[in-house]
Amino acid sequence: MVNLKRIFAVMLAVFMLLSVNSFVFADDSENININTASLEELRSLKRIGPKYAQRIIDYRENVGPFKIPEDIMKVKGIGQKTWELNKDRIQV
Repeated sequence: MVNLKRIFAVMLAVFMLLSVNSFVFADDSENININTASLEELRSLKRIGPKYAQRIIDYRENVGPFKIPEDIMKVKGIGQKTWELNKDRIQV
């Protein structure tokens, strides 16, 4: 006899795995314009949490737009390592 609970559990697990993988891959491939990105979009960058995302927004509002992607390192707390992890996704 077919165990419906077991089938449901397996289907749910497969659905969850597919959903998580789709979300991660979509995030990792999307380019981010640091001159226009929202706080949430900036947070999709590696090593950028809400604090650093807000610093990026504050920088562009107070200093002006970033001229080149590498200018993100002018934001306090964002250094070479963060730049290297994200350089393929950051644009201006």
